Amino acid sequence: MNIFEYMVNYDYEQLLFCQDEKSGLKAIIAIHDTTLGPALGGTRMWTYKNEEAAIEDALRLARGMTYKNAAAGLNLGGGKTVIIGDPNKDKNEEMFRAFGRFIQGLNGRYITAEDVGTTVQDMDIIHEETNFVTGISPAFGSSGNPSPVTAYGCFVGMKAAAKEAFGTDSLEGKKVAVQGVGNVAFELCRYLHEEGAQLIVTDINKAAVNRAVEAFQAKAVDPDDIYAVEADIFSPCALGAVINDDTIPQFKVKVIAGSANNQLKDTKHGDQINEMGIVYAPDYVINAGGVINVADELYGYNKERALKKVEAIYNNVAKVIEISKRDGIPTYVAADRMAEERIEKMKNSRSQFLLNNKHILANRI
Repeated sequence: MNIFEYMVNYDYEQLLFCQDEKSGLKAIIAIHDTTLGPALGGTRMWTYKNEEAAIEDALRLARGMTYKNAAAGLNLGGGKTVIIGDPNKDKNEEMFRAFGRFIQGLNGRYITAEDVGTTVQDMDIIHEETNFVTGISPAFGSSGNPSPVTAYGCFVGMKAAAKEAFGTDSLEGKKVAVQGVGNVAFELCRYLHEEGAQLIVTDINKAAVNRAVEAFQAKAVDPDDIYAVEADIFSPCALGAVINDDTIPQFKVKVIAGSANNQLKDTKHGDQINEMGIVYAPDYVINAGGVINVADELYGYNKERALKKVEAIYNNVAKVIEISKRDGIPTYVAADRMAEERIEKMKNSRSQFLLNNKHILANRI
């Protein structure tokens, strides 16, 4: 990988390598864009096959956070950290304390949170060294478990997509096929059940399926059968890349809206479901409730205020659909365009400010 060529092509700002020999810390912080504000993105700990794979993951995830935060209407840029190591064997307090000092050294350019392989407890240790961390324990003024809030965002986003497909945003009587019933999806099922939707659920975890069946009178199907069920809405809430060559021919739904990340295996699959007339709520727009929630911690967490911000996901999904129709493009492209337009407006605004005030700046120099 030619790192600088990659950074130039995708307009990255900064890539940092952090190591602490005594604790075993090997971390990579990628900051993609801070046009809208400090970069916010979680810390992932994973056993990468090599350092190049870790760098690539950090860069890819950081860019994704730029788009996610911009589309969510947050005044935050995109960043991400990966720590190379086995989260089940290699963690220690010294590692996360050392990492916290590296974050503190960035003086607010990057704010972290938990991600795959890290926990609230890990964030609490980082918090011993820096205030530039979110998703810490409620005892420190944090929001706690983000799953219910992420689920609420998916619920309101699904309603916006349903309005486009069915002419009403009411989900009463709609059949919703939910793939995966983990923490986020179980709470999403609760919202759907309370609105009167009919639930069809699946998961490789039989206990999770039984829990949803008992709590919400859901119908259970085998994992391989969820794609072909007769339903109004398909809600992928587990693995990524589930919209692919094998599954698309099986779909009988009008809407796809769920919490899973990276739902499209390839961009061509977004084109295909668009041609089929399926209304697709892009994943990073509809599942932004978690990041909106932790971002509120930066102002001193207020649950009522955070939930109000999460409700804006309804309008964000609606705007993506509007751009899709306006420009004749699939919604996954429209989501990128919405994020890029917001970033570009801020860049232009700053450029104009500098131009209008260049005499003042010159006098200061």
